Amino acid sequence: MTVEHVEAEVTPPPKEAPALAARGLWRRFGRGNTEVEILKGVDLHAEAGEIITITGRSGSGKTTLLALLSGFDIPDEGTVTFRGEPAGEVPWSVCAVLPQALGLAEELTCAENVALPLRLGPRPAAAVEAVVSDVLGELGVAELADRYPAELSFGQQQRVALARAVAPRPAVLLADEPTAHLDPASTEVVLTLLRRVADEGTAVVAVTHDPAVRDVADCRWELDGGVLVSG
Repeated sequence: MTVEHVEAEVTPPPKEAPALAARGLWRRFGRGNTEVEILKGVDLHAEAGEIITITGRSGSGKTTLLALLSGFDIPDEGTVTFRGEPAGEVPWSVCAVLPQALGLAEELTCAENVALPLRLGPRPAAAVEAVVSDVLGELGVAELADRYPAELSFGQQQRVALARAVAPRPAVLLADEPTAHLDPASTEVVLTLLRRVADEGTAVVAVTHDPAVRDVADCRWELDGGVLVSG
C-alpha cells in the first residue's frame, strides 16, 4: 500500500495595506465657461517609513493634491485610504498636516499649539508636556514655548507647526513646503527630524521646491500636466 505525501496549501499572510493610498484622483475647477483639469487620475502610494517628495512648477496642482490627500478637499473622482481604511475624518495620529498657511491658534502659546493634538488622546498631562518639550527642543525652538505665534518670525512659526504635526507620531505626515522660510541651518534641523520620524515608521509626503528636501527622499515624483511622473 502506497501512502502519498500531500503538502498542505499554505495561505500567505495578507499584504499590509500602505500607510497612504490614492487611486485615480481627478480634480477639476471651473473658470468662466470652461473647466480646468488640475489633477488627472493621480495614483500615489506611501509606505510606512518612506519619504516621498512631489515637485512641479507653481500652479501644477501640488497643494491641491495635498488637500485631497488630507481630506481638506474632495476629489471629483478617485479614493484616498489610510492603512486600507477610507479617509473620512481621520485623527492626527493617523494623518497630520503641515500646511503652507500653518494654521497655528493665535490665542494659544507655542507649547499649547503643539500639545493640542496630543490632548485629544488618552495621554496623561505629564506625558504630553514631555513630548512637547522634546519636539520643540529637537527643532531648536524650545525657548519659544511660552510665546504666542504673533511674536514669532514665520520661519519660527513653521517649525512650531511642524512640531505640532509630528508630536502625535502620525502614520502619515503631509507637508507643504516644509523648508520654504528657513535658513540652511534650520533646514538641516527639519530634514533631520523628517528622516527620524520616517525611520520610526511615519510615511512622509512633502511638496517642495527645495533640492535639499528632495535629496533626503526615498521616492521622488513630479506633477506635470496633472499627472505624476518620476522626478
